[in-house]
Amino acid sequence: MKIADIETFTNEFVCFVKVTTDEGSVGWGQVAPYFADITAQVLHRQVAPYALGKSAIDIEDLMETIPEKEHKFPGSYLRRAMGGLDTALWDLRGRIEEKPVCALIGGAPGPFRAYASSMKRDITPKDEAARLSALRDEYGFDAFKFRIGAECGRGADEWPGRSEEIVQMMRGAMPDDVALLVDANSCYAPAQAIEIGKLLQDNGIGHFEEPCPYWEYQQTKQVTDALTIDVTGGEQDCELQNWRQMIDMKIVDIVQPDICYLGGLTRTLKVAEMADLAGLPCTPHCANLSMVTLFTMHLLRAIPNAGKYLEFSIEREDYYPWQDDLFVESPYDIVDGNATVTDAPGWGVEINPTWLETASHQISSTRN
Repeated sequence: MKIADIETFTNEFVCFVKVTTDEGSVGWGQVAPYFADITAQVLHRQVAPYALGKSAIDIEDLMETIPEKEHKFPGSYLRRAMGGLDTALWDLRGRIEEKPVCALIGGAPGPFRAYASSMKRDITPKDEAARLSALRDEYGFDAFKFRIGAECGRGADEWPGRSEEIVQMMRGAMPDDVALLVDANSCYAPAQAIEIGKLLQDNGIGHFEEPCPYWEYQQTKQVTDALTIDVTGGEQDCELQNWRQMIDMKIVDIVQPDICYLGGLTRTLKVAEMADLAGLPCTPHCANLSMVTLFTMHLLRAIPNAGKYLEFSIEREDYYPWQDDLFVESPYDIVDGNATVTDAPGWGVEINPTWLETASHQISSTRN
């Protein structure tokens, strides 16, 4: 069974990938969001030439071959494009075998605990506490992540005193059995991160994400070694050799690969396995409700070192207007704080035909 066609349907933010074999089987995947139209061009120029005519089942070989063929172009865009092909091929295989992807990788359908993930820093601590409390009451979330510092802020806060105020306010607003997580998005130098980390520990926060510039591994390592709170990170890292270094050196306590940024499910499984061998949990990054959260749900239902929860974005039209109407039926219902992987084949979702009709379309094919 050979790959005959690779199609992309894209706008600036989202790019879905359709793979069709010479026997007519079809699978759907997605590249990473943001500048997705650029990634679509990379897919057709630097990924499709090595995939067309090749086996649609031997996904691992393709994910190893493409970086070798394009060795002059390591980095994010190529990996994002690879992820579109990889996830479409996993869907294709699931549809052929009539199994959900999680079952193909050793897991089973079912629920998984989610944490409500806020993306906002322009919200006051009081309003954020009220917003998250309402979600707890409506959907049963018992874990929440909120933002501290400023993104890549060089030590600055979004406004003076916000981080200290929101940490204390969130702990006061939530029962002790509710898990609280924070994300600093590469804000702090080590000394400041350690000082903030002690405040987090004193207020029962359990997860300190990306405290230092993510590319400065030794800075993050200083924070990890100095604190008892779990220091986490890795969402931006897309090279397997960097992941080996991070895991071998125990740069973080919890690894957070992003399936779309890293280059697909196949490569993420490798990172999860490396982490498992090192005794590290895997709580992937999936910060929007395109297909990346669905990919992550399937992964977490299968790997032995799955972290405590699934990241689940709470942002809607005012923050991510491009999330609207992507699917015929949303796969993202939260019941009692849990998301659920169904037993539908592949990823178990159907892309909205109306959305596809309005997208820019391109095809690479063996039939031309």
